[in-house]
Amino acid sequence: MQKLQHFFPFLRWFPMGGDTVRADLIAGITVALVLIPQSMAYAQLAGLPAYYGLYAAFLPVLIGALWGSSSQLGTGPVAVVSLLTAATVAQFAEIGSDKFIGLAIMLAFLVGVFQLLLGIFRLGAIVNFLSHPVIVGFTNAAALIIAFSQLSKIFGVSMERSESFLVDIWNVIMQIGSTHIPTLLFGITAFAIMLFFKKKYPKLPGVLIAVAITILVSWLINFQAPEGMGGKVVGEIPQGLPSFNMPTFSMDIFWEMVVSAMVISLIGFMEAISVAKAMAAKTKERIDPNQELIGQGLANIAGSMTHAYPASGSFSRSAVNLNAGAITGMSSVYTAVIVMITLLFLTPLLYHLPEAVLAAVIMMAVFGLINFKAVKHAWQISKHDGMAAIVTFVATLGFAPHLEKGILIGAGLAIVLYLYRTMKPRIAILGRYKDGTLRDIQIHPDLPTSDKIVAIRFDGSLYFANVSYFEDAILGAVSDKPNAKYVLVVGDGINQLDASGEEVLHQLNDRLRENGIILIFSGLKRQILEVLQHSGLKASIGKENIHATEDMALEYIYKQLGDDLELDLNYRLLKPAEV
Repeated sequence: MQKLQHFFPFLRWFPMGGDTVRADLIAGITVALVLIPQSMAYAQLAGLPAYYGLYAAFLPVLIGALWGSSSQLGTGPVAVVSLLTAATVAQFAEIGSDKFIGLAIMLAFLVGVFQLLLGIFRLGAIVNFLSHPVIVGFTNAAALIIAFSQLSKIFGVSMERSESFLVDIWNVIMQIGSTHIPTLLFGITAFAIMLFFKKKYPKLPGVLIAVAITILVSWLINFQAPEGMGGKVVGEIPQGLPSFNMPTFSMDIFWEMVVSAMVISLIGFMEAISVAKAMAAKTKERIDPNQELIGQGLANIAGSMTHAYPASGSFSRSAVNLNAGAITGMSSVYTAVIVMITLLFLTPLLYHLPEAVLAAVIMMAVFGLINFKAVKHAWQISKHDGMAAIVTFVATLGFAPHLEKGILIGAGLAIVLYLYRTMKPRIAILGRYKDGTLRDIQIHPDLPTSDKIVAIRFDGSLYFANVSYFEDAILGAVSDKPNAKYVLVVGDGINQLDASGEEVLHQLNDRLRENGIILIFSGLKRQILEVLQHSGLKASIGKENIHATEDMALEYIYKQLGDDLELDLNYRLLKPAEV
């Protein structure tokens, strides 16, 4: 059974009792009531006709639930991935054109394949290269870009697309004097309804209620008629399920889209796994990031074969799913069934939905993504992390609509700052404390030290970027004590030793020996000892010069020094055994 569950994770849900079926059904219907209008809004954010959001809310929702590891994660269209889709595809085709739609579907396939391969080869940890501060900076910028991108629809004015998003928004602001008042009223009404239900009746589907009311009013006043108000509505939605076929590949721009597909894959998965882990903390469910990658990958691949654009795990809908009482992933299966029924029978009811209402739905959804406190918190914890968040935020805004440049700059900066921090790890020259332990003389400057023994602690991995710093620190400490006979390296904090580190240690050991100084190590971890053994450096240093603890190392040094330690009597008397 466990082997079957490895290939078919959804088998863990069965058998299900009546209470579970009932709870999942209620949750599935509840999520569908939010998903249907939200998916249409996100499709327009992605630059696609609204009904493509329903396609992305059908099969990806189903497949993501069946092959993912989370029982409550709601897959489907999400704001940030929708924006990234528009930003990526708009480089190669006019928004809303047939070529644009085809490329968006191809992008979903590429995203899915990349996620699936990461999951199959157990490479889920690769998302760690996108640090939390970078994601925070990007998400805040993306949320503002999404919100501002909907202003033209709220005011009923045109929005030109150029190489500068900020210029485009300025042009929209300059047109506010030409606002289409009925369109603005629909947008404000939608905001008012959603805010009212969110505050007074949060358990009711405020989004769906706003959509239903505005559709009814739009129909009654003939909002879209040219002879009437001339407002923009969703219009005719093809009735029936999307056809099943492979996406069309444009090989001339295939490789240009691969990098963007990778960025969307990682960002989408970061959102999905963050949501899944947050819910798992409440449900006590075990989340497998690699299985979740497989689920998200299959969802996007299957979606691309049914005219869907890239999907991911949604924070808002997953929260609705959990709060509605979902127990297993069958709740998402029921959600997909409701979307299927909508596509088959209910699409004519959506004809009169004003585009301004969908814009309001998007803006309401992304307000929750704006979190400047997280940027401030990152700065308070680490100036480097705060800098990475701020640079990512500014770069994402500045390079919009090319959002992938912003996050790549942020991720690159975060890695550079990490390397910079590890280039100069903490190195402490040690002296004897009154309890016999060795402590940093910079913190305790009055500690007694030995003229014959240099004790030094290195807190960090020894690798190519910092091993020269380690060597310089030891040689500097030795030069300060010209009578030193032994250098004790307290290595409890050394977690890694690469080839560069081993080579420098080898040279340092030889150099010290030529000057009559013996290099001693204590507290080295197993992985470090294995490197020393395999490289032959252990034999060069001498097994007798490698000890399990600093006290054992000092005891050995004292025996070797014998009478030479008389001048360091005070230092020696502070050994733990003699305190």
